[in-house]
Amino acid sequence: MLYIILIVVIVVLAALVVMMYQRTSNIMSVLERMIDGAIDNTFSESSFNEKRLSKLEAKMYRYLSAGSTSLRQVNQEKDRIKTFIADISHQTKTPIANILLYAQLLKEAPNLDEGARRIVGQIEAQTEKLSFLIASLVKTSRLENGIIAVAPKQNPVGELLRQLEQSYASEAGQKGVAFRVDIPTEPTAFFDQKWTLEALSNIVDNAIKYTPSGGLVTVSTREYELFVCVDVTDTGIGMTEDETAKIFARFYRSPRVYEEKGVGIGLYLAREIVSKEGGYIKVSSELSKGSVFSVFLPKQLRVREGSP
Repeated sequence: MLYIILIVVIVVLAALVVMMYQRTSNIMSVLERMIDGAIDNTFSESSFNEKRLSKLEAKMYRYLSAGSTSLRQVNQEKDRIKTFIADISHQTKTPIANILLYAQLLKEAPNLDEGARRIVGQIEAQTEKLSFLIASLVKTSRLENGIIAVAPKQNPVGELLRQLEQSYASEAGQKGVAFRVDIPTEPTAFFDQKWTLEALSNIVDNAIKYTPSGGLVTVSTREYELFVCVDVTDTGIGMTEDETAKIFARFYRSPRVYEEKGVGIGLYLAREIVSKEGGYIKVSSELSKGSVFSVFLPKQLRVREGSP
């Protein structure tokens, strides 16, 4: 009799184990399907007999629905920004071009006195500044919102610096600033040729602008295991330690250079570009003794999370 009871107990336990295994397997399968659906963005709510499992599925459905709604709203906002930027770019080109044209025509008028001619010259200069500001803002906004994508690929650093030299040799010569570019033959890095040239151009333009006649601006490279560093060194006015912490902020300009041409967006844009390529920029400077801007370009593809 005892033997029979023992067998019955064993059979019942075995049946319970099988039932628990099947139930657990069923729950795991459903959870796996839910997770796969969430990953593939195909998740939909269903009805289950398992009450707690149904509650879990309902909660996941609400969570994913909220996330999908947020993503849709973000994409809609980005589309509105794209349209807005395109409108600004399109709507301002013609008026600004017309103002410049009228100012140039006025300058050529033979009956203008010297005072009027100076005013016309100011109108022309301020209009050019406005044009540059709008172009810079549009460019920055497009970059920040992913309308323009930085596409790093392996490029020779020497060719980048050769283009930089060709772009600024004449400008430096006209100001009386010596401009030397040490063009390397070996190193390559991952960067977008067009945008990285713009980033370096913004830095070199500042170096020449704030270096007095008789000064020196040099561009050189250093190679590390993970990065190729491009140094832009000048013998210009330099900066205080407090200023070096602010110069990459949008629209920041030192009180000492308010009279110089510029809007304070070039270094901000340079940092945005290099950052999106997986690199970074460092600066060291001493007041009245010049500055060194070091642009670190990655030797491997290291585009940062959130970059287009």
